[in-house]
Amino acid sequence: MSLKILWNPWRYEYIKSLSPRESGESECLFCTLQKRSDEEALIIHRGRRAFVVMNAYPYNSGHLMIAPYTHVGDPVLLDQETTIEIFELIRKSIIALREAFHPDGFNIGANIGRAAGAGVPDHFHIHVVPRWVGDANFMAIIADTKPLPIALREAFELIRKHWSQG
Repeated sequence: MSLKILWNPWRYEYIKSLSPRESGESECLFCTLQKRSDEEALIIHRGRRAFVVMNAYPYNSGHLMIAPYTHVGDPVLLDQETTIEIFELIRKSIIALREAFHPDGFNIGANIGRAAGAGVPDHFHIHVVPRWVGDANFMAIIADTKPLPIALREAFELIRKHWSQG
């Protein structure tokens, strides 16, 4: 069985704008994102040492990523203040996502290195993915397709609204 695709053409301009090949930049995704406006990059929050951004290829609606401003691939190389801020941003992300989407749980994790599945192996980041009981419905199981019930921009606005309240 092959993976089916649900087309989301509204995301193409965003994806193209982040591509180093398209923009002429040679930096990684997270280094590029932090230089863009919050609305353009879908940045929910900018801290002193790290930022929270929507994942443009979400596993579930509301999928966030937390990345340090520092370009390092291994969390061991982060200073203590950055590490503490990242974990505080995980906490704040959970609060905002609970208010915005009322999930039943969360997956929180990092893939460190390409062998571990990191899509951006040279810039450490943590995923915060809201989960609902039954969110792996028949589409993902039978048709190898994952439908998302809310547009990326709408999810961005909803999370930002609840971030400022937390």
